[in-house]
Amino acid sequence: MSSVKSGGVVAEETLTELHTQDGSVDLKGNPILRSKRGVWKACSFLVVYEVFERFAFYGISSNLILYLTKKLHQGTVTAANNVTNWNGTIWLAPVIGAYIADAHLGRYWTFLIASLIHVTGMCLLTLSVSVKGLKPPSCTLENVAECKEPSTLQLSVFFTALYMFGVGAGGTKANMIILGADQFDEFYPKEKLQKFSFFNWWMFTIFFGALMGNTFLVYIQDNVGWSLGYGIPTIGLAIAVLVFLAGTPYYRHKLPMGSPFTTTINVLFSALRKWRLPLPTDSQELYELNLEEYSKKGKCKIAPTTTLRFLNKAAIKTDSMSAWMLIPVTQVEETKQMLCLFPIMITSILPSTMVAQVNTLFVKQGTTLDRGLGNFQIPPASLASFVTISMLISVIIYDRFFVRI
Repeated sequence: MSSVKSGGVVAEETLTELHTQDGSVDLKGNPILRSKRGVWKACSFLVVYEVFERFAFYGISSNLILYLTKKLHQGTVTAANNVTNWNGTIWLAPVIGAYIADAHLGRYWTFLIASLIHVTGMCLLTLSVSVKGLKPPSCTLENVAECKEPSTLQLSVFFTALYMFGVGAGGTKANMIILGADQFDEFYPKEKLQKFSFFNWWMFTIFFGALMGNTFLVYIQDNVGWSLGYGIPTIGLAIAVLVFLAGTPYYRHKLPMGSPFTTTINVLFSALRKWRLPLPTDSQELYELNLEEYSKKGKCKIAPTTTLRFLNKAAIKTDSMSAWMLIPVTQVEETKQMLCLFPIMITSILPSTMVAQVNTLFVKQGTTLDRGLGNFQIPPASLASFVTISMLISVIIYDRFFVRI
């Protein structure tokens, strides 16, 4: 009898080991077997999508200022302003996309909806440079101010398509790389190590797609035509969405657990309300949930630290049991981790302003250079590929050498 019971316990423990321990589930919310889903097999579908998405994005952004000046007859200052506004929208939209995924829909459904908006915007953009009534009037005059301006309809369709592409990018950028990271179980040592390498090779994928957009697509746009130059990435992006859908049976998913922004505000509010209360000398007296509560969600319990010690007051036990007044230690520590990222974010502002010039004044300056290599003319926007190539080489050196050191 005891041997049977013992065998049942062993079998149960073995079955537990076969399942992921980080709270990953399938689309129906059921626990999943580690061997059936996730890791590099699932990430291969995501990588294909990312290559085509970067291919499309850089195929548009690299040469956009030339389209605005040569085809829409805008001045350099106006065109540069429009390019940076569009780029700014694309990089701010992921904040909204991340919130929707974390608090409501989850990463898979947020990404899928956003990718469909993404493709729709790209299709409309291709139509705006291809259909006769939507294309701006051609002009060969050197002074673009003397050219006939595009109609309101033509401008409306083009910029609507451009910003639809941007809104779609907000939902995909915020969730694609995190969905990829979700394919690795941090509670399993082998997968945890693979996850570190995944981020480096993900960046390599981004730069590879960017390189193809900066070179191949830009050449097509300058020498063959904008219809084909936008049509190729449109088809590629549509195929990428189908590839993403094909990988659905292999993905691991995390259930929406609320936005970290809400948690941060919650912790700050509670700490400020209790700023007069002294912190207990024993950190064990602070409010914390049981380990089982975190295990159910596939989360780790975090011990209290002295970093940003003031925030620990949010976990001081009082008579109030309100969720806005009594915060578990682990949530306090997660908020600290969020706040510690701000110095890194701030230091990235200045480099980002310099990188923004690559797609505007950098390209316009390139039009004045002698770009001839024999009979071949390097497209002005392809000069940005030197930045991309240096990044590709850096990622390989970093992952293969510096990480190991």
